[in-house]
Formats: sequence, C-alpha cells, structure tokens
Amino acid sequence: MSVDQATPEGDQRLGSWAKLSLVALGVVYGDIGTSPLYAVRECFRAEHAVAASHDHVLGVLSLIFWALAIVISTKYLIFILQADNEGEGGILALAALVSSDESNASYRRWAIFTLGLLGGSLLYADGMITPAISVLSAVEGLEVAAPALDPYIEPITIAILVGLFLFQSRGTARVGTVFGPIMLVWFATLACMGIQHIVQSPQVFLAINPLYAIRLLLENGLSGYLVLGSVFLVVTGGEALYADMGHFGKQPIRISWYYVVLPALLLNYFGQGAFLLEHPEGARNPFYLMAPDWALYPLVILSTMATVIASQAVITGAFSLTLQAVQLGYSPRMTIRHTSAEQMGQIYIPLVNWALMFACIGLVLGFRSSDNLAAAYGVAVTITMVITTVLFFLLTRMRWKWSLPAALGLCGIFLAVDLAFLGANLFKISNGGWFPLLVAGGAYTLMSTWMAGQRLLAKRLRERALSIELYIADLMNEPPVRVSGVSVYLTGNPVGTPPALRHNVRHNKVLHEQIVLLTVVTANVPHVRLAKRVEFEEIGEGFFRILINYGFMDTPHIPLTLATLTNAPLNLQGEDVTYFLGTERLLATHRPGMALWREKLFAWMSRNAQPATAYFYLPPEQVVEIGSQVEL
Repeated sequence: MSVDQATPEGDQRLGSWAKLSLVALGVVYGDIGTSPLYAVRECFRAEHAVAASHDHVLGVLSLIFWALAIVISTKYLIFILQADNEGEGGILALAALVSSDESNASYRRWAIFTLGLLGGSLLYADGMITPAISVLSAVEGLEVAAPALDPYIEPITIAILVGLFLFQSRGTARVGTVFGPIMLVWFATLACMGIQHIVQSPQVFLAINPLYAIRLLLENGLSGYLVLGSVFLVVTGGEALYADMGHFGKQPIRISWYYVVLPALLLNYFGQGAFLLEHPEGARNPFYLMAPDWALYPLVILSTMATVIASQAVITGAFSLTLQAVQLGYSPRMTIRHTSAEQMGQIYIPLVNWALMFACIGLVLGFRSSDNLAAAYGVAVTITMVITTVLFFLLTRMRWKWSLPAALGLCGIFLAVDLAFLGANLFKISNGGWFPLLVAGGAYTLMSTWMAGQRLLAKRLRERALSIELYIADLMNEPPVRVSGVSVYLTGNPVGTPPALRHNVRHNKVLHEQIVLLTVVTANVPHVRLAKRVEFEEIGEGFFRILINYGFMDTPHIPLTLATLTNAPLNLQGEDVTYFLGTERLLATHRPGMALWREKLFAWMSRNAQPATAYFYLPPEQVVEIGSQVEL
C-alpha cells in the first residue's frame, strides 16, 4: 500500500471510489452486463449464424473474449477514458475537445463537429433499442419457465418499460444507489452460473487462444464473418460508459469493470459455451437453459431487474448528450432539471425521456421479439465507435502531440476492429437495421438544421446591426429621457446594437440610466470557473458590456452569475433591473442561406424552444420581450 493510501485521506478516497464503483454498476454497466441474455444465442440462432459444433463454440467464445479485451478493456477503459474534456465524456465532449485546438482551421473545426454530431445522433437510436431488447430478452425467459405465459410477454415488457421511464425523474444518484447492489447480485449470479458448467467442460478455456477465432472466420467464409454482427452485441455498451464518465469519474468505472464486470461476463460466456458443448440443442436460449429448473423463476425476475438497469446507461447517456447539444448550439433550448444538489452532471430531461419511452414501446410492438430486435441492434453503435476512433486519432495528433507512427499504430488496430464489426452489421440493414439509421438521420437533420439556422440568423442580424459605439454617439445627439434603474439586453452580438434596444428607444422614447449589453457564450470545455466566467467592460454614457462564459455542462443561471460581479459600478441584484429579450419571428425565404424546407424547420424549432426566461432563470416579473421580424 502506498503512503498516500495509508493516510486517512487515502482511506477516504478509497471508500469514495468503492461507493461510486458500486453506484456505477447500476448506471454504467447495465447494457454490457445483460448482453449474456442474447449475445451467445444470436451467434448460433440468427439468420447468419453458425452451427453449435465444438469448433464453432470455441471460435465464438474466442471472438467474444478478444472483443471484450480489445474494444472495452483496452480501447475504452484505458485510452478513450483518458480523452476526457475536464472530466466529461461522450462523443460531443470529445469533438469539442479536439476542435478547441487553436491550430484548427474553420473548415476542419466544422468537419470535427459534424463527425461528433453524427455520432451523437446515432447514440439516440441506440438509446431507443437498448431498453427494448434488454427487457424483452429477460421477460422471454418465461417461455422457458412457463410456455403458457408466452402471450403476456409483450404486455409485461411494456409495463416494465413504462415504470422505468417514470422512475427517471428521481435522478441518477437515487437510481444508481438502488440499482448498484442489484447489479452486484446479478454479476455474482452470472459468475456462479458460468462456473457450474465450466467445471464440467474446462476445455472452453482453450478459446482464449485467438487461433480459434481466426479459424472460425476463415473456414466459414461469409457466414463466419457475419457472425461478428452477433458477437458485437457483447460490447454495445462501450459508448454509454464513456458518455456516463462525467457522472462518476474514470477510476470508479475502471474498478467496476476489472474487478467485477469483466470476470463475471467471461465466466458466464464461457459457461454458456461449456453448456453448448454438452447440449448443442440448447442454442435456442443457452442462458436460461443452462440454469437449473428450480432457479428459472428467480432468474427471470433477477434478469428483468438487471435489464431495467441496463436501460439506465443509455438513458442517462442520452440526457448528458442532450445537455451538451443544447449548450453547444446543436439543439433548441429545452427543460433540463438538475436532480442532485451535490453533483452537477445528474440531470433529467422530460422531452428526451418521453420520446425514448414511446419509441421503446413502439419497438416492442413492431419487432415483437428480441431476436428481431437483435437484427436491428448494433448498426448505429458500430458507426459511432468508428467515429470515436477517428476523433481519438485526431486528439492524439493535435492535442497530445503523439508521433504519426504511434497514433496510426494504436488507432489503426482499433479502427480495423471497428470496421470489421461495422461491415458485419451492415448486413442487418434490410432486417431492421434501417430503423436506427432512420432515427439517427432524423436526429442529425434536426441538430444540423438548428446549428446552421443559428448561424444564418446571426448573419441576418449582423447585416442590419449598427456598432454600439456609433449608435450611442448618434443617440447622444438628441438624448432620450433617462429613467432610473438598470436595463439588461441579451444579445448574441457583443459589438452590435441589440434590436430590442433600438425598438425600445424608438417606441418608448426612454433610456435607463444604466444599460448592460449581455452576451452568453458556451466554451468548448464542460465547466468554466467562477473567477473566469464574467468579463466586464464600460463603454461610456451609462452603457456597459458583459460577457458570460459557460461550459457546456454548466447551468446558465444569469442572475446568480451576475451576483458574482462585485467590482462593477452596477447593482444587478435589485428589483429595478429589467431584462429585455428580443423575440424574433422567423420567415423562410428564397434568399441564399439554407434550403427553404430547412428554414421552415428551423423556424418551427425556434418557436417551440424553451423560453429564454426559463432557460436562463430570469425573474419573469422583470422580463420584457420585444419582438421583431427576420427574413431568413
């Protein structure tokens, strides 16, 4: 034990890591942890499956072992988790980290964010399929335990999913505290089930030799290659654990994986393989058939609880992804509730929650079985993993300054594995893989339209904007009546004159004694320290310019932020502070900019965005909105 660990501070840190590791089991590892329910089965049962012969079983186990070793244990747990953006993870956080390099040209920065946006869109599709296939595969255990209950599988699955999404508003911390111990029992059960059969057929450990995997791929031609599409199901939670890193930190996630999750998964997968060596006819559902008869009902209950928890990783990942998208300007403002007073990363987004719930219900009703859903599962995640590898390569070169051979050597291995899985999963498109691509395409269209629309709107406003210094000089030629108080004008252009200011002076013929031009900027880092958050400048004639910098995981609470500004000749806490907001009515036109349909879509999204008053926590009784019309 190190000296640091021997100290009370070291013991306290270890205790904190142990607690967070347990909670992480209930949020981060549910997706990967419930793959034993269907992954091995699909390798021997799906459309492009192989027969459950001795050599094929060892070949599949070998592929599973090395997929977990390369993709999860090495790529994500060792390297990708190092690519944290000041503690936050996820593909948008990674894209922001890469693009923040000052050496990036504007076109390169745009390409990086486009990759991040595409990867994020694909994760939304994953967030819809994972809860549906996980819960459905667990409840299908009733087919083994009591075939007469088969007609009730879909209603039971839907009821469980509804309960899961209703529970989300309680927050990640409470969810993880409840789910962590259950998942610990689940992983212990997985290990015990596997050991029971491994002791009867210990030769399954021969599968650690990669030659069995290579032989399976070479001797079975296209069928051998396409089985990779089913093997990939064992690593589908990799992106979710990266996205959830901000909730728990790297160390607890790594501790949970290496000491609990990985050993339990390997024991169970190898146990299923040992069972199939003795009972190849059990390939129709090896997970449940390998269990003793007396344990079937308890196992179905525990599996159902575990799959409910499995859905948590992608749901919380979708929440984090949406928060980042809103702050980075990829999504309209929406209601975001913080569910923990201690940890800022724990949030609940009602719109995303309900959208995922209805999508999951639709998937259960549409696909009707986990076998059918498995055919749609994996396409979106593999593309996201390819994008993550590409962004990681750019990170190693641009920010970490790795040599080209080192970066290419490492990322080349990861990319080769990712592309192999992607190629196998592409054959699933006609069997249901089109659904996640359709969802991702829709999400990408919405987010890219919002981003492009915001830029176009800013351009249109700049075209008719007047420098604030010129406006003040012109205004002072015939000064309007000055009234007591402070007016704060929110504007996206810190050097131009806000339209709301011009309209207010033109129509009301008055001007407050002190006028603040307030601009909110989102940085490419998750958090901006309070000491560096506010920039203040006095312009003259009672005019001031304030720039507030938030990180993409910060809460944009303007009144609280302004309260930290103590060295300015302004009182921004009194009731005589009035916030003026410009409300633009957007009109789609044929002017050069965006396609007409995208301009109409952007205008519709803008009308349905959360009001700035609520998003920035402005006191409603001190807000005045002044409208204007803008032709896009």
